[in-house]
Amino acid sequence: MSFSEQEYTTSTRTWLSQLISFDTVSRNSNLSLIEYIESQLALLSDTEGQPVHVERIENAAGDKSNLLIRIGPAVEGGVALSGHTDVVPVDGQPWHSDPFTLEEREGKLYGRGSCDMKGFIAAALSHIPEWRALDLKRPLYIALSYDEEVGCVGAPHLIEHMNASTIRPELVIIGEPTMMKPITQQKGISDLYTAVRGVEAHSSQIPDGISAIHVAARLVTHIENIMLEMKQQADCCNAAYNVPYSTLHVGTIQGGTAVNIMAGECTFHWEIRDLPEIGFHAIYEKYERYAKALEQEIKHTSPAASITTHLAVDSVPGLNAQESDPAVRFLKPLLEDQHSGAVAFATEAGQFQQGGYAAVICGPGDIAQAHKADEFVSIEQLNKADVLMSKVGEQLAHSESI
Repeated sequence: MSFSEQEYTTSTRTWLSQLISFDTVSRNSNLSLIEYIESQLALLSDTEGQPVHVERIENAAGDKSNLLIRIGPAVEGGVALSGHTDVVPVDGQPWHSDPFTLEEREGKLYGRGSCDMKGFIAAALSHIPEWRALDLKRPLYIALSYDEEVGCVGAPHLIEHMNASTIRPELVIIGEPTMMKPITQQKGISDLYTAVRGVEAHSSQIPDGISAIHVAARLVTHIENIMLEMKQQADCCNAAYNVPYSTLHVGTIQGGTAVNIMAGECTFHWEIRDLPEIGFHAIYEKYERYAKALEQEIKHTSPAASITTHLAVDSVPGLNAQESDPAVRFLKPLLEDQHSGAVAFATEAGQFQQGGYAAVICGPGDIAQAHKADEFVSIEQLNKADVLMSKVGEQLAHSESI
């Protein structure tokens, strides 16, 4: 069937089925999914209703793209519904069905990305014809990003593009899975890589060398101690989070050549998940002071010894929204469950807030289902997302201001 013979898809479930069928694991391009969405939107070009404006914001290589869709008048203000198009890998996971084919079992829709977060995107896309039929006073945006799962890489380029426009939305709803509850606080995340250079020597001649592994072990222990110290300090904790303190974690470590050789090199990959009111820099400074002192100590033995640490990707800031923020005031009255909460996992919400937007997190599904085999979103949650989409459109049609 040619596109000219098709009609735009208005079923959230059908949209979800189509979106899941695209293998947009972060290592792959997302352009086929973007092109499909564009082809669907093209079906609306000759139909009556609010205007639809579509823009790609591609990465430098041109193999991935953000997509910004505006429905309604080209005026300042409005609401952006934000979601990432990439998903995590399925390699080695014991799925009971094809992860890239939507399957229903006992009221649950299974597939990679069904929960995180193609369910939210599907709900937004399915409601475009409904929104176009309204007398929107302010525009509605759908902001789709790439590479969220590998460090929220795509969103900064999207936000930069939005900020360069003569018109921009007032607030952003990030549709990560929250069981349709409003989330106003989110931890930041920084992904770090440390390399220790020691001096190789025979293991029977310890004074002649510097074991990079032993030095790295001292750093790793100090990293954990920073976390344990903050855990004990009331002013470094926030009870709104299920893990109420900033966390530091070393995920991988490599080094050494043989058991009888003092290791010349050792590297480890670690992270800081900071409470936004504490921030990354305040925590990293505690590590940096110790690392510099330790480096000076080992350089007394050999000037060639060193400790270097860098960010693997740019830090992702946390979200710290207030109840008085426009995004929170707009969203909460539209929800069945209006109790604000906090999440420890990272999202693009902090990036939007840092970019000058009021931001809040709310979407269908449970984060406990994300990133694992047999990921699912319940039909009940998807239905609640549909209700929210209708209410968002109605609100923008009935009120000049948000």
